[in-house]
Amino acid sequence: MTATDTMTLLGCQIDIPTMTSLRERDAHLAVMAAKIRQQLSHHHADLVVLPELSSIDYARATFDCLDEIAEPLNGASFEIWRDVACEYNVFISYSFARQDQNGYFICVAVVNPDGKLVGHYDKLHLAHYGASMEKDYFKRGSHLFTFTVKEFCLAPIICYDIRMPELTRTLVVNHGVDVILHSGAYFRDPSFQSWHAFATTRALENQVFFMSLNRAGKDYGNSLFCWPWMDDTITPIRFAEIQEDFRFVTINKGMMHDARREYAFLKDRLDDYGLALTSN
Repeated sequence: MTATDTMTLLGCQIDIPTMTSLRERDAHLAVMAAKIRQQLSHHHADLVVLPELSSIDYARATFDCLDEIAEPLNGASFEIWRDVACEYNVFISYSFARQDQNGYFICVAVVNPDGKLVGHYDKLHLAHYGASMEKDYFKRGSHLFTFTVKEFCLAPIICYDIRMPELTRTLVVNHGVDVILHSGAYFRDPSFQSWHAFATTRALENQVFFMSLNRAGKDYGNSLFCWPWMDDTITPIRFAEIQEDFRFVTINKGMMHDARREYAFLKDRLDDYGLALTSN
């Protein structure tokens, strides 16, 4: 196995304070960057992963102030993560409220170790149930996004996206994705308990590495990292129940290839399930 067949991710289950102003947003970004610098000063990672809307609070009071705290692709979030990426030679996947001439979007962007914006993904499926009210504020995205770290192809999806299996399947089968970066803001409403079932299923049915990352806090937590195959001896990595938690996870392509060779789920799919239907 070569060095490019192995990659280390740093998953950051972070606290995000309440905020309604630009000053509070930028203070939070500075605190968050300091915490991640501290982690990277002790342990190298190839990629840092942050949860959904990592730059701002997930709350109606915050969303009411999007005209002030939303930002363009080259805004404050990009600037602070560009500096960290260059300083520690690392990719960073972060999330913020993106604004352009068409409105507001829940966005994940990726900056590379050279400080360049690799690309971005806007959330395709807007959640509007339980504690979620996204359709009142945001527009849905219109494109997919993949990027490469070492020999791994990665793609971000965001929170509610996980509940539409077609998205992850398309990324894996049509675009060769090895690692799904699923950032979330999972509030402990009635849907919270079903989240892990979706995460483990998406990982197993697509035989990919799956980082399902929530924010920290008494109403959040319980992030999960899933492997391409899991059983009674290979189990998900579970983050803290509510506290901040920073986990370094090293993956290798051999594990994914072994899972796909041993369990031929993807290979045994039919090309087309539009078969004739017979019924009584």
